[in-house]
Amino acid sequence: MTGTIIELINAKEMERLKALLQSAEELEVLQAIYDLSPEEQVIVFRLLSKDTALSVFEELDTDEQHILLSSFTYEKTAEFVNELAPDDRVRLLDELPATVAKKLIASISHEEREATSLLMGYDARSAGRIMTTEFIALNKEITASAALDKVRKQAKEKETIYTLFVTDNHKKLEGVLSLKDLVMAESVEKIEAIMSKKPISVSTDTDQEEVARTLQELDLLAIPVVDREDRLVGIVTIDDAVDVLEEETTEDIFDHAGLADITGNESDRSELLVNGSLWNIWKVRLPILLITLAFALFSGVIIDEFEGILEEIVAVAIFIPLIMGMSGNVGTQSSTVFARGVVLGHIQIKNFMRPFLKEILVGFSIGMVLGVATGVIAAIWQGMPMLGLAVGLALVVTMTVASLLGYLVPFILIKLNVDQAAGSAPIITSIKDIVGLVIYFVFVSAFLGHML
Repeated sequence: MTGTIIELINAKEMERLKALLQSAEELEVLQAIYDLSPEEQVIVFRLLSKDTALSVFEELDTDEQHILLSSFTYEKTAEFVNELAPDDRVRLLDELPATVAKKLIASISHEEREATSLLMGYDARSAGRIMTTEFIALNKEITASAALDKVRKQAKEKETIYTLFVTDNHKKLEGVLSLKDLVMAESVEKIEAIMSKKPISVSTDTDQEEVARTLQELDLLAIPVVDREDRLVGIVTIDDAVDVLEEETTEDIFDHAGLADITGNESDRSELLVNGSLWNIWKVRLPILLITLAFALFSGVIIDEFEGILEEIVAVAIFIPLIMGMSGNVGTQSSTVFARGVVLGHIQIKNFMRPFLKEILVGFSIGMVLGVATGVIAAIWQGMPMLGLAVGLALVVTMTVASLLGYLVPFILIKLNVDQAAGSAPIITSIKDIVGLVIYFVFVSAFLGHML
């Protein structure tokens, strides 16, 4: 479908394009959007019906929403933000610069502004922040017939109608029932008689991951959120829970790199690398691997050049994996810190030098601590003080270089508009291995040359 859209745009066949989009499923349009340029995306959105455009926009990743909004006029942006569900609106506003977010909030309707302000008043990682206020609440005293009338009138405005929540006259949560139960009930039956009492709920300050896990484990479509007085104030739906679980999983991956509380999101490129065609994945990953293959062969050349040292002093080989491994760990940490900092706005590409120089200092200081400790251990273990000195100094220098590369390589890839997620680690590892080997053998030659 993407190819057809691009052909029609290039041919300026807007009527045919509009007809194609109107007959397409929302999922087809959503998938096509990711493969279009920002200019092409704007054209497509202008030809979609209002409801379809809003539905597709809400399903886009936050990064893609930002790109699209930047191509809209301010009036069009304000219109989109006003039409979003409160929880989706808050998620988007959280990612925008404060001045832009404030201006957009001021432009939306009074009712939507109140709903947005309510959610933004809760802690960032709480149920209150991710809940939506667009749900259907039924009074337990009304009949099934009256409840169905209410559902029909409000269905288009609410995020979900498949799970309905029941309250008393003071808005306190009393029960829950499915749309199926309501449809099958006798028209004169009261809601109190057909609802499930004592429903599972969460409070507004419950951690968002706990909420998501509860929804997942209990296989619920939505879970009610209550305040301290047990009044129903919102619901968290399963789609929001999935987003939270993806975010938390990403954090866990970063934790394994020795870092914590990190969220990263390059959703469009991630989508390509995970779900793209084999050819598109090859185009991103294979060139990087071919480059690193050349680096790996060059590493072999270096080892061959210093073969005489390894033959004469076997103990030298013992510390090669240690030096290469430790510098690799530092490089991974540095590149992860850089990626997180750029995404969250803590590192500005145009002001790169300050965090870059600080990271070099961090790498050097860590290298000093570990280098001294490792050098002492190596000297005692092998009974060769000069080997300990060579190992220690090599570790200091290689860890400093690895920290430098951890920031510099992804920075250069971003500048070149190359996917740094696919390229950073292989390139950093390859360069670091070559530099580490050269540095180590140079120090060994300098301090142990008399033994050859």
